[in-house]
Amino acid sequence: MTTAQSEQAATSAKLIVPFVRSLCSVFTTMVKTEATVGKPTLKATPGLTYDVSGIIGFSGDLMGSVVVSFQMETAQKLVESFAGCPVEPGSPDFGDAIGELANMIAGGAKKDLGQKASISTPTVVIGSGHTIARLSDVPCIVIPCTTPVGKFAVEVNVKQVAAA
Repeated sequence: MTTAQSEQAATSAKLIVPFVRSLCSVFTTMVKTEATVGKPTLKATPGLTYDVSGIIGFSGDLMGSVVVSFQMETAQKLVESFAGCPVEPGSPDFGDAIGELANMIAGGAKKDLGQKASISTPTVVIGSGHTIARLSDVPCIVIPCTTPVGKFAVEVNVKQVAAA
């Protein structure tokens, strides 16, 4: 790893803590389940091993994206807990729920980052084998998470483009 890559990784690591706090809060309060966070790692390959992804873009003093990804079965169980009733994956409500979970995680982190940044409207991709294009000049940090109903991951590919 070059010096520039090491500095980017250190900066990215400082940006990760607000996402960890936010995802734990969202899952405890809104999904009514605990999310256990594993050790964040650098993403080595661009592909996903998940079936459902909620994507939030960042702009302003922060630029990049946050992707919250699930296996279909886990997504269905978490959406049911979040919505309070079963929601079919083909329904518009399913995508809305996944997008809202991603939105709440990104929004909570944005608030704690203390920077002038805007977040996009969520985009949701449903289907195995999808790949999310990311910023190539900043590492993508994967935050692995486990819940009683399955695993999911939050992938943070965000860089600071202006001083706070």
